[in-house]
Amino acid sequence: MRRPSLLLASGALVLAAAACAPADDTSTTASAAASPAGSAAANACAKESLKLTTPGKLTIGTDKPAYEPWFKDDNPSNGQGFESAVTYAVAEKMGFTKDEVTWTVVPFDSSFAPGPKQFDFDVNQISITPARAKAVDFSQGYYTVKQGVVALDGTKFASATSLAELKDAKIGVQAGTTALEAVRSVIQPAKDPSVFNQQVDAVNALKNKQIDAIVVDLPTAFYVTAAQVKGSKIVGQFAANGGQPEEFGLLFQKGSPLVSCVDKALGELKSSGELAQIESQWLTAAAGAPELK
Repeated sequence: MRRPSLLLASGALVLAAAACAPADDTSTTASAAASPAGSAAANACAKESLKLTTPGKLTIGTDKPAYEPWFKDDNPSNGQGFESAVTYAVAEKMGFTKDEVTWTVVPFDSSFAPGPKQFDFDVNQISITPARAKAVDFSQGYYTVKQGVVALDGTKFASATSLAELKDAKIGVQAGTTALEAVRSVIQPAKDPSVFNQQVDAVNALKNKQIDAIVVDLPTAFYVTAAQVKGSKIVGQFAANGGQPEEFGLLFQKGSPLVSCVDKALGELKSSGELAQIESQWLTAAAGAPELK
């Protein structure tokens, strides 16, 4: 979220060796039998052991254009933008230098279609869902999607710096989205949010100043301000409470042996705090989406 474990096989070898050894040599023989298996397990994620699309290279797929703040200047290879930075951090943990990482264009919809892939993994704000996981494999989540508040620049609530300052706002949300529950449970506005059947309806209500702000997931908020509503801004972002959080995962061909090695790298980035630092740099500070508390 994978392959048969080596532990059962190696355990059988140890027992067999121990059974055939003289009594005073049992521990030595068992150690000798166990060492190759332990060494093999330790080296399973060594760069030279990985099964790659191109030997010696880590091939990464993403769509074109590659939008900010996930990438910078439509150039995934520059290491700038959240997903580019995450990719190179994972690659480094796996033993790859920057010049050993190559990029290939993969349209979003085709990335999670069934069938063979011409990449080692794909990174493109792809939500982990049960339906997609039937056709492809995912790494553990590298980003938990937050909610973004969008308002027209210069209006009363555009300068809010806390959730409390939004309580008197008339907020629009799309029906059936995480945003609706997030508004009710986290912001808890004085007026129940205005609910729209389509996201574009909420956007139009904001344009026409029928509402003060809209709440959408943060990736959509970036799109709204960049392409849908001229003169709008992201007031800030906040985490939704409860429920199953939406997460982005790195995507692999079904059955890829690389998943566990990438998960190991992501685990190290999470425990060291580096992944959180990358998120803060590219999705908070540089993106102009401060945390609302």
